[in-house]
Amino acid sequence: MNNDQIEGKWKQIKGAVQAKWGDLTHDEIDQIEGNRERLEGVIQERYGKSKEEVRKEVDSFFESL
Repeated sequence: MNNDQIEGKWKQIKGAVQAKWGDLTHDEIDQIEGNRERLEGVIQERYGKSKEEVRKEVDSFFESL
């Protein structure tokens, strides 16, 4: 799923994002607005993971949708 698809379907995807990364607040998810870089940054900050680790995790998540 490319960035345009993510942004276009963000309202549908938000619930799956919340289920996958439960520590993210609803406000954070709303502020991400489908922007993949923002999503990766918030996950990295919240979970203390490396940029590469988060990128792989997000890739896997979007491929599974």
